[in-house]
Amino acid sequence: MLRTSFGRRRLRWGLLFLLWPVSSRLAILYRRTLLRKVRITAVVGSLGKTTAAHAVAAALGLSVRHRLSANSLSSIPRAILRLRPWDQRTVVEVGIDGKRQMAPMARTVRPDIAVVTSIASEHNRSLETLEVTRQEKAHMVRALSSSGVAVLNGDDPNVLWMSSQTRARVVNFGFGEANQVRATDPQLDWPHGTRFRLHAGGEERDVSIRLFGRHMIYPALAAVAVALEEGVSLDDALPRLAELSPTPGRMAVRPLESGAILICDDYKSALETIHAALDFLEEVPAQRKIVVFGPIAEPPGSAGPLYRALGERIARIAQLAVFVDSYREYKGGVFKGGMKRDDVFDAGADLAAAVEFLRRELRKGDVVLIKGRDSQKLARIAYSLEGRKVGCTVTACRGSTGCETCAMLERGWDGPAVVS
Repeated sequence: MLRTSFGRRRLRWGLLFLLWPVSSRLAILYRRTLLRKVRITAVVGSLGKTTAAHAVAAALGLSVRHRLSANSLSSIPRAILRLRPWDQRTVVEVGIDGKRQMAPMARTVRPDIAVVTSIASEHNRSLETLEVTRQEKAHMVRALSSSGVAVLNGDDPNVLWMSSQTRARVVNFGFGEANQVRATDPQLDWPHGTRFRLHAGGEERDVSIRLFGRHMIYPALAAVAVALEEGVSLDDALPRLAELSPTPGRMAVRPLESGAILICDDYKSALETIHAALDFLEEVPAQRKIVVFGPIAEPPGSAGPLYRALGERIARIAQLAVFVDSYREYKGGVFKGGMKRDDVFDAGADLAAAVEFLRRELRKGDVVLIKGRDSQKLARIAYSLEGRKVGCTVTACRGSTGCETCAMLERGWDGPAVVS
């Protein structure tokens, strides 16, 4: 196991978990004493956390070292203990995958600002309902002191509800007129990014960002809200946001030598993210639109009707569809929606088959949306189409690292087809 970087990470995660009782107490003590003057912005929510954390850090002018990701109980103390007393600010992305996890994280982080991006169906098997999800994630907002700030997505009723759960001051962001930081007139600037009109701090600005899709304006708005609260002017924050690149696996646009363009949104496939990606694809100007889809992650409710509705929507938007380990679920909807059998390719669980089909089909002017569960690692399709060697053929991988940093991407595995 220790011969691979993945194995070494698994060992490190295991040690962090075993050391949690000690490390968490050390982190709490460190935060309350030597780190008491360090201002911490915690970013939580079902969707959009990573991009929002990157956007906040960019708007504040922070280095990569100050963008901390802590998506498990055991990694929170490590994130806090990495900080130094002379650090002025940092941004911590905090994720959970079950009940009774956020409260101890919030006690350790003790945020000065809490950003909540959304409440959605991700982890609905462990968190069961949106009401349970919001109750759990609200612990970070409840941890704010009266001098803190809750930066909440005012367009999401389950996030807006959290304003009743905190003694801190509340700043809302979104498209609705009631939000203190809001966007109007969103426009696709293909293939460069997105433009919108910003209303914040009593000012209006025309803003251009390199992120794609209406849903990716929310992280920029959250970043502006935090920047203004931290005394950073729009003149300083907006140029930094304009340079922010898409997070890998989240609406990342990648042109191919053939003249086709890939939209890689392969990190998550909660139902809400699938619809957001299709909203974007519908708007993109293209000679031909193609989708490469995996299954819905944890479908909220009966899966059959959800897949049929998505299949019909795919048929209305795309001219060609490739399904990876999901053809049986989608086929009824896509054929009902009007696609012909020659318009649909069933790759099974074989990524190489999907790659070969796309290599034969792709031509200049095509736009391809790649969307699947994180465990499928469909980014490997993009790497192969770009000409990079891909030796990894596992059908499911639970590694938290992306393929781009995995040592096994080119080398491949000699072991089982499923890595957990």
